[in-house]
Amino acid sequence: MSLILASGSPRRRELMALITPDYTVCTSDVDESQISAATPALTAQALAEAKCRAVAKDHPEDVVIGCDTVVDFAGEIFGKPRDREDAVRMLRALSGAEHQVHTGVCVCQGQRCESFTATSKVRFYPIDEAAIQAYVDTAEPYDKAGGYAIQGTAALFCEGIEGCYYNIMGFPVSRVAQILKKF
Repeated sequence: MSLILASGSPRRRELMALITPDYTVCTSDVDESQISAATPALTAQALAEAKCRAVAKDHPEDVVIGCDTVVDFAGEIFGKPRDREDAVRMLRALSGAEHQVHTGVCVCQGQRCESFTATSKVRFYPIDEAAIQAYVDTAEPYDKAGGYAIQGTAALFCEGIEGCYYNIMGFPVSRVAQILKKF
């Protein structure tokens, strides 16, 4: 039996290494645009389950971890920005406001699967337009849900968080570690 992370995210790989260095990466070919659910939190979980199950079907003896993260602003999902204008739109919306970050996690081995969604609340200070424009001129916002990296320069925008910091990065380390103990 081996451990497989069904994610190409460099942040998830880094955080998975806090649990164990002994794992491999195998990304899924799931069409995320075909998956939705009633709420942003349920959407994150449905995406995580689809990714996990897609990899697990080809590796039935192994323990597979699938994850997906969305930013929830007033019920609207902010995924990865499509382009610069989308990143600006998201950051303007999040400026001076609170939002939620949901990470769906699914762990499967053969037919056995356990899933959960971790939710963290994030409050941003008001972000002036010059700071938004400077931030979107960097590479940082474009491969992250909500268009920001809490562990990067966007730390300057963050007034406070409630919940797991690592969840905001896309991988709730301690909860995943607890689930893995059961496998």
